[in-house]
Formats: sequence, structure tokens, C-alpha cells
Amino acid sequence: MKVREILVTSALPYANGDIHLGHLLEHIQTDIWVRAMKAQSHKVTYVCADDAHGTGIMLKAEANGVTPEEQIAAVKASHEADFAKFFIDYDNYHTTHSEDNKHFSELIYRRLNDAGHISTKDVEQLFDPEKQLFLADRFVKGECPECGAQDQYGDNCEVCSTTYNAVELKNPRSTISGATPVLRTSKHYFFDLPEFEQFLQDWTRSDNRLQTSVANKLQEWFDSGLASWDISRDAPYFGFQIPDTPSDEPDKYFYVWLDAPVGYMASFKNLCDKRAGTNEALDFDRYWAQENEHKTEVYHFIGKDIVYFHALFWPAMLAGSELRTPTGVFAHGFLMVNGAKMSKSRGTFINARTYAKHLHPEYLRYYFASKLTDKVEDINFDLEDFMQKVNSDLVGKVVNIASRSAGFIVKKYDGMLSEVCAEPELLEDITKTGDEIAAAYENREFSRAMRLIMQCADKANEYIDAKKPWSLAKLEGTEKEVQDVCSVAINIFRQLMVYLAPVLPELTANAKTFLNIEDLSFASRNEWLLGHKINKFKPLMQRIEEKDVTAMIEDSKASLTQSEAPAADQPASAADEASESDDYIGIEDFAKVEMKVAHVVACNHVEGADKLLQFTLDVGEESPRNVFSGIRKFYEPEQLLDKKVICVTNLAPRKMKFGVSEGMVLSTGHPKTGLTVVTLPDDCVVGDTLA
Repeated sequence: MKVREILVTSALPYANGDIHLGHLLEHIQTDIWVRAMKAQSHKVTYVCADDAHGTGIMLKAEANGVTPEEQIAAVKASHEADFAKFFIDYDNYHTTHSEDNKHFSELIYRRLNDAGHISTKDVEQLFDPEKQLFLADRFVKGECPECGAQDQYGDNCEVCSTTYNAVELKNPRSTISGATPVLRTSKHYFFDLPEFEQFLQDWTRSDNRLQTSVANKLQEWFDSGLASWDISRDAPYFGFQIPDTPSDEPDKYFYVWLDAPVGYMASFKNLCDKRAGTNEALDFDRYWAQENEHKTEVYHFIGKDIVYFHALFWPAMLAGSELRTPTGVFAHGFLMVNGAKMSKSRGTFINARTYAKHLHPEYLRYYFASKLTDKVEDINFDLEDFMQKVNSDLVGKVVNIASRSAGFIVKKYDGMLSEVCAEPELLEDITKTGDEIAAAYENREFSRAMRLIMQCADKANEYIDAKKPWSLAKLEGTEKEVQDVCSVAINIFRQLMVYLAPVLPELTANAKTFLNIEDLSFASRNEWLLGHKINKFKPLMQRIEEKDVTAMIEDSKASLTQSEAPAADQPASAADEASESDDYIGIEDFAKVEMKVAHVVACNHVEGADKLLQFTLDVGEESPRNVFSGIRKFYEPEQLLDKKVICVTNLAPRKMKFGVSEGMVLSTGHPKTGLTVVTLPDDCVVGDTLA
């Protein structure tokens, strides 16, 4: 068998919040795949990092009274501790705020610029002459240019609902300093993505780089036409300055999404430097050089909401800067809890450390594995099913095989297994099933792998039930038969440990001690344990108790209420104490409406609906929201893609025949122009609540 050299990454968690179950879904999926490929004797390197740049980090640090560097360092330590609890075994965990990342971000930019793929365009913005900064619309107030209402923000009038640009306000003033803003031009830098359209068309459809559904989804962007990508932000901004800009221009910074994927390379280079001169040394160019004669492989595991960054912008950047592109980009769906989005008031928005406080992390690893496929499907973490599946499969089936058999071997035969297998056909059948299980792991069909493993466990339990060693042990002259039956059962248990090792690293490590073996690689299953001495069996896993799940839910409610308590000068919200029916409001309660800054991740026509557009909106939560809006008459999807809009986030979900709408995109009406979607400037922070 040829040993493959593989580099694997998970998407980078943003360095301004805790790790929750949504993050864990992806990182557990990646870790299982990495462990399975290593168990098949391939050379696999797994790296990740914190995504540590952007306005969100800067504002969070300011709110916490610390520097951005202090903010990201504290969060990184917290993230690493949380992932470690769930046995996520990175070879390196780095940060995008590093010299490695700065080097490669500048290298890629300069190569793109030298090749003519970077252009600039002037954008007019209001500027605060006292604070010396460009003003986002929410930092400007003045008189409405339509109705003359005073004290209106720089994007729309709350009196007549007219939308406008901030530069149209009459008598504008800065809400930061009170100064009268002046109109200034700001130069923005753009990556010419349309130049790579044919390359990307070919790349997204070749060599199984993407799942079919993802490639089909990307075709919608091609059909609507690719646009140049704005890769710059004005100061103040926490990130890397764009190099080689004219000295007489204000500082320009790389937009966070330019240097975030570069973080994969930086983390790997950091690992290469750490291992230099050791027997585990790695060659950076062997994995990232454009002419990859070594046939190394690079895979990214990501959520479906960031596909267009990883499957359009990223490969185009790499190709344009003469670096290798990923071998594959694997997307997964979003995580639901009990069939709904994770909810703070219901206690189903669960942080990693809250879960680990009450339940063993391997329960979650197994449950996710039992649900994950190679498809881009949402995963439902059903708590009832979770308890039943773990208790039935792992405790009732797998661990039960060893607990029912080991006592006889240790007590009656001094721990020695039989010299000869009494059921070679049964054991051979389970051994051969390992080939299917290995293939299922490699193809990311984890749920199929778990089904095959449990079928093997069923065969073992059926065999034990049929032979009844506990009854045989009471009869005279059956000593050899009891040893043979229990030895077959222990051998099947060992095979199951081989198959489950990528999912349950702690349980299988403890099982190795019981089995008195060193190796649980896939190849090891071909050597049966004959005439082998085992150790005394100790319980490997306990049942999940409903009280522990309940405690986790209650703790999630309490911890989130405490961590998100309002500031002293703000009224406390009753939402934290609300019942399930209080999570949302109706139209009649519109005065209580909650509005958040949302990023349009995707916008599409709805087949069979003449009036609707379907939005995928990032509102700063654990997963994007699906929203339908009756504005197709006024907009084409590409006009709203990648825009910042306002989402009403506490409107009751509406079930439609096309799906569930989880909010409302704010639009304004006008007799002359019809409906107009309220759009916000790029520097608005996703997830910010609007007053």
C-alpha cells in the first residue's frame, strides 16, 4: 500500500467567543477522519488556528478593556483547552496574528499584484476631521433628505422610511465627536476574481474536489457573474497593513477573509519550523509548491456557509500567486438541537466546557459520527436519541461484549485466551468487514461506518446469547468450550476497538490496557489474539443519565445568562427567563423588534415562487439563518449577494412550502420606487444589535 502524505485543516474559529457544539461538529468530524487515515498507515498532518483579525476583534477588545493582542491570546488559550477536552488532536494550533501569516499574506498579495490581478477604485465616504477616521453610516446623523426629519442616521429615515446614502443627509454630524463630517475619497483594493472564472469553472468540477451539491451551488454564482472582491479596509482596523501602498495614502489593511485562509499555510509553516531537524521534519514546499510532483494532498473541512470563500476566492488567490490549490474542500451542514436552531433561552446553545462539565466528550463524538455523511446535510442533535443511541450502542452492545466474557477468562483461565479460534468463519467475516469500514471512514461516510460496526457488535452478542457461557460454566466438562466462546467474543471486541478507535480515542486506549495490546491500527485486526493473556476488565463506559443531560441544559441557560448580562447602564432583558414561547414575537409586538446586522452569504431565486428570494444570512450566531423575502420583483439575487442588511431576528419562524423562514430582511416602501432593501456599509459588524 502506498503511504499518502496528507495535510488537513478545519475552519478557523473566530477569536472573540467560546467554542460551542457547532464548532465541535466540524472539528470532531475532521479529527475522526484524520485518525482513521492515520490508522490506515497514511502520513497525515492536522493543523488549525484562531482567526484573529477584523473589526469584531477590535471592538470586543475595546469592550473588554484590553488590547486586541491580549484579547486573542486569552481566547486562543480557551479554545485550545476546549478542543483538548474533546480529544481533538491537532499537530499544530496557531493564530492568524503571526509573522508566518503576515509573510504569506504579503507574498500572495504581491504575486497577485505583480501579475495584474489587483486593482483599486475610489469610494466616497464621510470623514470625521476631528477623530481623523472614516465614518460608517451608524456614526452619522442629520436631517432626512426626503422629509426633513431631524436626528436621523446615515442610512434610512425612521420617520418616512426613506433609504439613502449618508452623503445625502442634510446638516450631517459625527455621533463620535459632534464635528461636521467632510466628504473624502477612500481608495479600496480589489482582487479581480472574474479573471479566474474559467479556471474556477474547471477547478470546481474536476477530480472530485467538491461535493456535487456544492459544485452545483457554485454554478449559481458563475451564472450570475463573478464580481471583483474588495480585499481592503481602512484604518482603524486590527489586522495586517497592505504592503507597498503609497506613503501619502491612509493605512490600508487586508480584509480579514484574505488572511484567514492563509492561516492554514501559516500554521503548517509554523509546524515545519518547530519540527525542523527532528525525525518528524516536514517540508513546506512539498505540500504548497504549485508543481506538486510529490502528489501530496491538502483537504479543508468547512461549514457550508463559507463555501464561496474556500471554493472560489481561495483557489483563485492560490492559483494567481503560483501556489497549489486544495485537493478537496469538504463541506458539512449546520447543527440543530432537538430539531431547531440552538437556543439560549431553552439552554440548547451549549458551550464545549458546559457539555464537558456534565457529560463525557466521547458520547458526543460517537453521536456525531453516527449522524455524519459525505453529504452537505444539517445534523440534528436530538437529546432523547442521543441518550438512547449511546446507551444502546456503546454500553449495551460494544462494552457489554467484554464485560460478559472477560470475567470467565480472567477467573477460570488466568486471563489466557484459547490457542485456536473456535469460530473462524465468524471472526473472518468481522475482520473482512474492516475493509468496508475503512472505506466508509475515508469517504466521510461515518454513519455507514458506525452501522457496520454495530452490525458486528450484534453478531457478537447474538453469538454469546446462543452459546450462553454463563450456563456452560455450571456444567461439568465444558471448561474448554467456555474458554473458546469467551475468546471468540474478546477477539470480536478487539476488532470493534480497532474500528472505533478514530471515534473513541480514550475508551479504546483503556481497552488496549485490558486487552494487553499496543496496536489498534486497521492492519492489526488481521492478527487474532490466540494464546494471548488479557488483563482484568474494568468498566469502560457508563450509561448517560437523564439527570446529567437536564443539568447540562440548565447550566447552559445559567451560564449564557450570566456571560451575556447587560451593562450596568442598560435595562435587564426578561428574555433570559422566558419560556419557549417567548423566544419570538409576532408582528403585533413590532415595537419590541430585535434587529441585527446580517451578511448576505447567499441569495437565490426560489423555484416555483414568483415573488420570493431566498437568503442565507450570517447574523453572528452559531449558524446562518434561512429567510424568504417577497422582493423578487425589485431585485436580482446578485444585487444583494455579500451585502450587509438588517435582519429581524426575533420574528416567529414561518413554515412555507419552500422551507422555514427564520426572520425578515428589512425593506422600506415608497410610492415611487417600491420596496428597497435597507443595506449597511461594509464596516458594520455582523451580529450587532441595532437600536
